[in-house]
Amino acid sequence: MSRTVVIAGGGPTGLMLAGELGLAGITAVVLEPRTEIVEHSRGMAVHGRTLDLLEQRGLADDLREQGIFAWPRTPFAFLWLDLDSVGPEDYTYGMPQWRTEKLLERRAGEVGADIRRGHELTGCTQDADRVTVTVRSPEGEYELAADYLVGCDGADSAVRRIATIKQQDHGSSAYYGVLGDVEVKEGEQFDAGLHPAGVFGAIPIGPGTLRLMTIEFGRAPVAADVAVTEAELSASIERIVGKAPQIDSARFLARFGEQSTVAERFRDGRVLLAGDAAHISFVSGTQGLNAGLQDAVNLGWKLAAELNGHAPGGLLDSYHEERYPAAVQACAHARAQMALMHPLSKVAPLRELFAELLRFEEVNRYLLQMPTLVRYPAAGPGDHPLVGERIGGTSLFTADGETTVARTLHGGRGVLVRFAGDSANSAAEAWRDRVDVVTAKPVTEIDAAVVLLRPDGHVAYAGAPGEALDGALRTWFGEPSR
Repeated sequence: MSRTVVIAGGGPTGLMLAGELGLAGITAVVLEPRTEIVEHSRGMAVHGRTLDLLEQRGLADDLREQGIFAWPRTPFAFLWLDLDSVGPEDYTYGMPQWRTEKLLERRAGEVGADIRRGHELTGCTQDADRVTVTVRSPEGEYELAADYLVGCDGADSAVRRIATIKQQDHGSSAYYGVLGDVEVKEGEQFDAGLHPAGVFGAIPIGPGTLRLMTIEFGRAPVAADVAVTEAELSASIERIVGKAPQIDSARFLARFGEQSTVAERFRDGRVLLAGDAAHISFVSGTQGLNAGLQDAVNLGWKLAAELNGHAPGGLLDSYHEERYPAAVQACAHARAQMALMHPLSKVAPLRELFAELLRFEEVNRYLLQMPTLVRYPAAGPGDHPLVGERIGGTSLFTADGETTVARTLHGGRGVLVRFAGDSANSAAEAWRDRVDVVTAKPVTEIDAAVVLLRPDGHVAYAGAPGEALDGALRTWFGEPSR
C-alpha cells in the first residue's frame, strides 16, 4: 500500500484529519476548491469541548491567545439555558471559524500534509486495493490513487453523492437562512428574537459592525449559484420583523439552511465521510464544527493503524459504530429546537412548559451536553465507569513535574498511565511502538491502578494490570510487536 489518504475538503474537519494522519506518519493529500482561507466565516464560535480536543494536540493555547471569550448565555430554540449547571467545557466561546481553520492548516502542513488549493474532486472509483479519484485543477484534470478517500466536503458532499450514500429524510427540519456582517445606520434599532415568520438576530462583532442573521421556516432557499446580496438579506429581515434595516455596506454575506440529517452510513469500502458530509445540524452553538473535529480525531488514528499494519479486526468499522450514534443524537437535539419554534402559534404552549422545565438544573445540563458530550460504549474487557470517557483535564504528578492527561496525548499515540505501585510497565512493553507509558502518583479523580487512553483521548481501559489490560491493548492497538 502507498499509505496515502485523499481528503476531499480543506475545511476544519479535513485539515484536522490531515493533521491526525500526519502525526502517525500517513501522507494526506487535501483537495480544496477554495484558493485561500477568507477571513470571514459563517461560524463565529468554538465550543469548550472543541478546545478540550485541541488541548490534546497542543493547539488550544493558540486560539486562547487570540482572545476568545465565553458567550454569556446559550439558546435552545431561543429559550435561554442556565450555564451555572455546567463547567467551562460546555460553554460556547466567541471565535471566528476561519481562525480555527488557519490554525489547523498550519498544523497539517507541519506534519507533512499535501494541501492542494484550487483542486476539486470530480469523481472516484474503488476496488479491493485502492481508491482512484479524478481531480480538476488550474493545470487541468488528473487522477490520483490512494488507499482511502475521506469526504470532508460539506453538506452538498460530492463524495457522498458519488458513493451513493443516502441521507435520512427529515424534510420538516428544513429552513432558509441568510446572514451578513454589515455597517448600519447609527441608532438603528432591531427587533431581534423569535417571530412567527422566523428568527432574526443582531450581534455586535466589531466597531460599527453587526452580524445580522435570519432563519425562515417553510421557505425555499435561493438557488446556490445565485450571489447573495444586501437586498436579499434586507428582504428576509423585512419578512420576519416587518421592517427592512438601513444597511450602509456589507463586508460578508452568506446563506445557510441545510436540514438536520445524518448519512445512513459513514463508510463504503475505502470511502468514508466526516463532518458535514456525514451529518448536518441546525445552526446553533457551533455544534457542526465540534462534531466534525470529533469525527476527525476518531477516524484519524484508526485509518493510520490500518495503513501502518497493526489495526485489530473491525477497528475501522468502529468509526461508524461510534460516530453515527453521536451524530444521530446531535441531530435529534437540532430537530427538537426546530419543533419548538415553528409554527409558533401552535408550539407556544409547549414553549411555556419547556420554560418551566428549564428551572431544573438537570434539564439545563442535559440540553447543554446532549449534542457535544460523547461517551463511547466499552468494546473490550472491563466495566470501569471511566471507560469511554475523555479525562484530558485531569492533572498528573510525574517525576518530571505536574502535567495533564491531555498533554500526554500531544503525539497522537495511545497512552498508558500507570500509578505508583503497579506492574503495568512490563505489560505494555510489547506495544511501545504505538503506546506511550506515563508513571504518575495516584490522584483522587482516577480510582484505578492503570488507565489506557486511545489516541483520541477516550479511556479504553481503567482498572488493575493483568489479563484485562492485555485484552484492552489487543482490542484497540492490535497484536503486540514483540
